[in-house]
Amino acid sequence: YGEIPRVPPSITDADLRDLDRGFMHENAEGPVVERWFHVFGCRRWVTVKRETSNDEIQTRKP
Repeated sequence: YGEIPRVPPSITDADLRDLDRGFMHENAEGPVVERWFHVFGCRRWVTVKRETSNDEIQTRKP
């Protein structure tokens, strides 16, 4: 999963910031561009444009 998460500036504890950075993504409704790593296939990164409301893949590029 290649989304670049944004850590809220209100989190000051280093461990909580790391947890938030790694696991708490925005997941806003609408199209997002993400980088996916194809672990069990070609082992390459793929750029995917995905509609978050229904998880439909709109475009992808190797």
